[in-house]
Parts: sequence; structure tokens; C-alpha cells
Amino acid sequence: MHSIFDNMALHDRHALVCGASAGIGRAAALALARMGATITVLARREARLQDLASELLGAGSPRAEILVADMDDRESLLPKVQGLLSRSVVHILINNSGGPPPGRLLDAAEEDFLAAFGRHVLSAHLLVKAVLPGMKKAGWGRIINIISLSVREPIPNLGVSNTVRGAMASWAKSMAAEFPPGVTINNVLPGYTDTERLRTLKESIAAGRGVSAGLVESEWVSSIPEGRLGNPEELGSVIAFLASPAASYVRGASIPVDGGRLRCI
Repeated sequence: MHSIFDNMALHDRHALVCGASAGIGRAAALALARMGATITVLARREARLQDLASELLGAGSPRAEILVADMDDRESLLPKVQGLLSRSVVHILINNSGGPPPGRLLDAAEEDFLAAFGRHVLSAHLLVKAVLPGMKKAGWGRIINIISLSVREPIPNLGVSNTVRGAMASWAKSMAAEFPPGVTINNVLPGYTDTERLRTLKESIAAGRGVSAGLVESEWVSSIPEGRLGNPEELGSVIAFLASPAASYVRGASIPVDGGRLRCI
């Protein structure tokens, strides 16, 4: 008799995890490794990727590669990914990259929008078009985008991020209708998760308001029914589920992982 865990295994699957040097991307790579996937981790920080590759092997991945690349530099990103694809099909793509700097929408310049749109939507589009032929041939693929709760409810002082994250969700929903059977695309919407990015944001907000970072965090926590910040491993578990055979009928969804913070249905 098969167990539910048999339907979570990713042996003979290859995952490309972007933004894997820290936070949610790193946690996702480790979660996929524990399910038996071969992993390629992509980010700018080579030393961190090298350390992570060793951890992935220890976690259960049969093979772990690194790909040093910058999501802001699409001209060099594409040939690097094509080189990877010449050696191996990518069955799972995790689109994940650092968000735009905080700030009021009215203070944003045109170049702020262009840079953010390029890093998130255009880079994701480039990667999807690169990996999709292999997924189609294999008859199996998973694309998971790490976005934000702002897809459902804009977050104060993150004007450019709110705008671009919404565009990313709409892009993914449109893609969901165009992909062939067996290839799915879904979004994970993290709430307040204890990552380097969140700590930087917390200190920026605190400095702007002239208050302590501890006060900013306590205000955040007070809005979360679960009563705490999330941890990256909790996001990694949801990403791993969506990447698994068990999630084969989940398609075009945006799933909050936020401790209950989101108020809308």
C-alpha cells in the first residue's frame, strides 16, 4: 500500500531554485533536497551557494550544483540557464528574488518601476520560456513563484513592491491557462517571515519613524493571529508540497502562508 509520503517524493526530478543563498529560497532548496530532488541553486553570492550545496547533499539531494547569476542582468542570465538546460531538464522552477526597496508610491521614479518589473516579471518570464520545452517533453513540471501578501492587500510603504507583485500574480494566472496538462504554476504569498530581507525592512521602517526596531516587530506580530513571525522553513514546506506529485491538481493558485494575518477571504 502506498502512503501519502510516496506522493511527495521527487526522485529523478531536477529543481532550479532562484534566490537560494538566504531566506525562503534557501529553505525551499533544503526542503526539496529532503524529498530527493537534484538541486541547482541560483544567486549572486557564490560562497553562500557553495556552502548550501554541501548542505543539500547532506539533506538527501543526489546532486547539487550552483549557478552564480544576477536576476537584474537578464542578458547574462539566459545563457547561463541555457548552459544548465543543455545538461539537464529542469522539472521544478522556483522564481524567487529580493523585493524592491521600501518607500511611498508617490516618491517612486520611473526607473524604480522598470528595475522592479525587470527583476521579477521579466526574469521569471525569461526563465519559464527557457525551462518550459523540457517540462513539456517530460510531461511534468512545477513553477512556483514566491511573491507577497500584497497581491491581496497592499502593504503600507511598499508602493513599488505592491505594484509589481500584483503584476507577477496576474502574469502567473494568465500562464496557468496556457500551460499544457501536467505543468502547473502557482504562487506562494509569504506573510511576515523572519529573513534577512524582513530584518532590513524592519530597521528601515524604524529609522524612518524614529522608533525602535523592536517596536516595529511587535506591531507586526500584533497583527498576526498566530502571534509570531513565520520562519523560512515553514514556507519551504509549502513550496515543497506544491512542487510534489501530491499537488498535481493545484494550478493558478495564490496561497498565503502568513499565520492568519490576511483579513480577506
